[in-house]
Amino acid sequence: MSSDSSAVLVDCRTRPEWSFVGIPDLSALEAKAIFTEWQVFPSMQVNAEFAAQLRTGGTDPDADRAPLLFICRSGVRSKAAAIAMTQAGFGPCYNVSGGFEGPLDGNKHRGGSDGWKAASLPWIQE
Repeated sequence: MSSDSSAVLVDCRTRPEWSFVGIPDLSALEAKAIFTEWQVFPSMQVNAEFAAQLRTGGTDPDADRAPLLFICRSGVRSKAAAIAMTQAGFGPCYNVSGGFEGPLDGNKHRGGSDGWKAASLPWIQE
């Protein structure tokens, strides 16, 4: 994002994840992420309004071709979202493969071996 100011980070985790785990802090880039659930908590059904919510958040596949960077907890949901939004005409779409917290480690904890937090990228707890 620092090399392309038009890039947009889409955090597609759930509301509880944003509240209890933290969110990416893009203030140093003078940017803001779009927060919209790919799977709606607590049912975890795919969000039928996801593309519309991206448009409401400021992305328009008909007007611009800003790169969209999708992030979730570990990279699984964000990969599905990036694929679906590419098919819906957004993009280019990319998956942040390590996600915000990465996979479980040997102690069944996240955030220490891969992902946004493990890479010491800025984040905040709201």
